[in-house]
Amino acid sequence: MTLNVSCSKRQSILKGATTLFLEQGFNAVSMDKIAQAAPVSKATLYKYFPSKSDLLATVISELCAVLLQTIEAVSMESESMENNLKKIAAGFVDLIFAEEALAIYRLVISECHAFPELALLVYNSGPQAALELLESYLEKINQHKRVNIPDTAFAADAFFSLLKGDLHFQCLLGAKAAPSVTQKNEHINKVVGFYMQGFLYAD
Repeated sequence: MTLNVSCSKRQSILKGATTLFLEQGFNAVSMDKIAQAAPVSKATLYKYFPSKSDLLATVISELCAVLLQTIEAVSMESESMENNLKKIAAGFVDLIFAEEALAIYRLVISECHAFPELALLVYNSGPQAALELLESYLEKINQHKRVNIPDTAFAADAFFSLLKGDLHFQCLLGAKAAPSVTQKNEHINKVVGFYMQGFLYAD
């Protein structure tokens, strides 16, 4: 029972903080406001999150959790590389085009000039972890001698960059609506097909 209450309080804090961050911006939101929005006492708030920066980093980490779990779960034996890459791509595309993720991305960009430490904290809490996990998977492929990828760090970065493309930038600007499920699937199939030909099967 205690565990459920603790989880509930933590989620309430994250939900309240996310709403306030998106409505008012990082700088304008105080820990007092977050405690009121949760609602929890300030002592409880600081018990879970020592600072406002830690809170935003956790919000990003929670958004990325499903993607990270997907990458960690890919298997060397039970699935083909193509299927594994499509699973990873689906998790990544669902994440980056989610309205909440786009809004938080805009928030971080708008605030990072005033809080440079925030940018690094946010990057380390999600994007860097995803890159490292994908790089690790590509290294395992190399070790199994299924392909030869000379630079797995570059290959991991290239994969996510291809999936983002120009469309993600347009969505961030609000110039285009997020893609539909059908459009996402078409995009993933094109990227994975191109990637496997250009990177995984290159001599």
